[in-house]
Amino acid sequence: MSQIEALRARLPDEARDIRLNLQAVLQSGGALSDGERWGTALAAAIASRSPELAEALTADARTAGIGEEFLADARAAAALMAMNNVYYSFRHLIGKASYGRMPARLRMTRMAQPATSKHDFELFSLAASAVNGCQTCMQSHEAAVTAGGLSEEAVHEAARIAAVVHAAAVALELAIPAPVAEDGGSF
Repeated sequence: MSQIEALRARLPDEARDIRLNLQAVLQSGGALSDGERWGTALAAAIASRSPELAEALTADARTAGIGEEFLADARAAAALMAMNNVYYSFRHLIGKASYGRMPARLRMTRMAQPATSKHDFELFSLAASAVNGCQTCMQSHEAAVTAGGLSEEAVHEAARIAAVVHAAAVALELAIPAPVAEDGGSF
C-alpha cells in the first residue's frame, strides 16, 4: 500500500469526497506531466503545513520515478512562497502605491535558478500561492506559466490539485482523535 493510500484510508467519513478526489488528482494523465503533478501536490502539501502529507507525497513520487529535482523545486517554491505570499499580500491589501514603489529586498535566487525549469518552478509557486491565497502571486505565476506555453487547462488542473491536497491536510487534522479531559469529557 502506498503512503498516500494509507493516509487516504485514515481520512474520516466526513471527508469521503476528499479521499476520492485525492486519488483522482494524483493519477497520471491530463494536462500536466507526472513531474508537474507530483511537484504541484508536494508544494501544496508544504504550503498547507502538513509534514505527514508532504512526506507521503515525497515517498510515493519517488516510487513513481519522479526525479529529485522536481521534489527539490517543489520544496523551494513552497518555502519562497511562504515569504512572498505574505509580503505581496500585504502590499496588495494595504493598497498604498507608496509600498509598491519600495524595493522588496527579498532574496529569491532559487526562483531564477531552478533544478527543473523556470516553467515548473513557476507552476509549483502557483500551487503554493493558491493555498496561501495571494492574489498578486497567483496572477504573476499564472501569467508566467501560460506565457511559457502551459494551457489554461493545465493551470486549472494545478489549482484543483492544490485545492484537494489542502483539503486532505485539513481532513487529516480531523482524523486526529480529540483530546480527552481528565474527567473523561472532551475539551
